[in-house]
Parts: sequence; C-alpha cells; structure tokens
Amino acid sequence: PIIIILPGLTGESQAEYIKCLVTAANRIGIRTVVFTNRGLGGVALKTPRLYCASNCEDLAEVVKYVKQTHPHVRIGATGISMGGLILGNYLARHSDEAKSILTAAKIISVPWDVHKGCASIEQPILNNLLGRHLASSLCRTVSKYDILRGEEFDWDMNQVLQNKTIKQFDSAFTSKHFGYKDVDSYYSDATLHNKLHQIKVPLLCLSAADDPFQPLEAIPVKAAANSSHVAILITARGGHIGFLEGWWPANKDQYMGRLFSQYFSAALFDPTNDFYRTAQLMMEHNLTTSTSVPGSPTTKPSMAAASAIRKKSIPF
Repeated sequence: PIIIILPGLTGESQAEYIKCLVTAANRIGIRTVVFTNRGLGGVALKTPRLYCASNCEDLAEVVKYVKQTHPHVRIGATGISMGGLILGNYLARHSDEAKSILTAAKIISVPWDVHKGCASIEQPILNNLLGRHLASSLCRTVSKYDILRGEEFDWDMNQVLQNKTIKQFDSAFTSKHFGYKDVDSYYSDATLHNKLHQIKVPLLCLSAADDPFQPLEAIPVKAAANSSHVAILITARGGHIGFLEGWWPANKDQYMGRLFSQYFSAALFDPTNDFYRTAQLMMEHNLTTSTSVPGSPTTKPSMAAASAIRKKSIPF
C-alpha cells in the first residue's frame, strides 16, 4: 500500500512531523509519497505559481499519477495543517474521483474554519509568536524567486516582504496570486468545516482542544456527527501537530504516529475486508440520506451501520 502525505504551510519532506509519519508507515510495511508544494523542499520554481490552501489541482494530478503507476495497490492520503485543507478540499470537490482512487484518508491539526484559525493565531503571546514565525517563513520563500517579481503581477513584492502575520501575507500576496477578490474570499473558499457532507472517502480527523490554529468551539463536531464518512477525534492536549508523550519525546513512537499506523493498517491491508464493508455501509447511509425527500421518513441504517458511523471525542 501507499500513503500520500501532505505537509503543512511551510513544511516539506524533512519536517520532523513528516518523518514521524513516514517512520510509522515504514514500520508496518506501507510506502509513502510526500507531496511537496511548489517552491518548497529545494525544488526550483519554474513558473510564477506557488500554492494555497484552497487549490487542489496539483494534488489531483499527483493522486492520479500514483494510481496510474500503481493500479493494483490500495492508496491512502494524509494532510497535516494546511495540507489537511488541501486534501479536504480535494476530497470534497473531487468526491467521486477521490472515492474511486483513495481507500481512506486522514487529516491532522487542520484549521477547520480558516477565518477563526487566523484570528486565533494572532492572539498574544505564544500564538502570535508562532504566527509571525510562519509568516516570516512565507516571506523567505517568495523572496527567493525573481520569477514572482514584475510589473505584470497584482502584488508589490517589496510590500509583501514587510508583512508580519499570515493574514497580512495572504492579503498582500496569496489572495491576489490565486485571483480572489480579497483575503476573506480566499479564506471562505479554503475553509473546510462546511464541506464535510460532500466527502465520500472514509476520513479520520485528529484535532487538539488546545490547538492555537483552531479554537475548540470552531471544530465542526456536529457536522461530523451528521456526516456518513467523517470522524473527528479530539484530544485535550496536543497543540498544533504536537501530540507528544513522555518526558523526552522522540518522533519514532508518538501518539500521532501510532494512530496513523493503526488506522491505515486497518484500512489498507484489511485482510478480512472489514474496512471495505464498513465503507460500503457508510456509502449506503450517505445515499439514503441524500436521496430522501424532505419531510418524509428516512430508512434507518442497520445497527452495524450505525455503529460504523458513530463519532467519538476522547481525551488524550
């Protein structure tokens, strides 16, 4: 089996949390493909285009390529932070294509509501420091490429490089780069909390109640409860892509990696087809609820189906 892994806002294959997941996958005999966004990971930018949370065109090409080169292999996908937004938008917008290719998916520490996530990361003191660090990384990325400078573009690169927060950067560069009217329009398009009903691939989501990028009250628990394919696991602690354990945490054996390997081991190996049968029950439930006439009684799923789609939030 193969898992496609999408790093976060400025991450690439050498990020520690990516190594954690790759190690966990390798331990159980699963191969990995790390999706590197344009302009990151030492890969030269050949065209004047980077990446954003709402655009999943590059991911769609990668998913199809992996399937074409490995047609008889089960494939999963995992997105972390902004990578979770890209993956989630792919699952929602290309739901039928994703269902035909991906067996299962997982997102970790995703900022479900980007408006609220950005507001949260600007709160003093620690949140704001993290936000400024990431904004500085974004500025360093765009500053390396002369191909992004020129009078033909809608942005002033000198002004872009003076931004101190992620929202300022997205307002001055990202939203213009991808043709949005303003930064709020971009965030509304990128946000994921209102798209869960469109997803047709079994999706496990790991979030922490103390994530500085996503306030607890903005996690779409009710939407997940009404979804046939989405389950959200919320831990009391974990921060943003943390979930560390012990006095001296190591990336080789952490909660995030164990959950990752347990989930995909069940989904991608599935020797007794239990996961496949559960996915089929979920699809039947989805079809029943989506085709029912408003105001008329709906067919209740079987006990097995109800158990399969039940959502839980457990403490960490």
